[in-house]
Amino acid sequence: MVPLLLVLLLALLLFGAGFALKALWWVAIVVLVVWLLGFVARGTGASGSRGRWYRW
Repeated sequence: MVPLLLVLLLALLLFGAGFALKALWWVAIVVLVVWLLGFVARGTGASGSRGRWYRW
């Protein structure tokens, strides 16, 4: 009975980790797209040069 519970627990952990990693990939893709759009859509500064679009 204990080996069966260990296998089921391992399967549950692997399923949860797989789902979390897939969700993190989607979050990373969205952040990358927003980051690239920031470079395209950044405005010009007072001197006419393109400034940084982020604050840090």
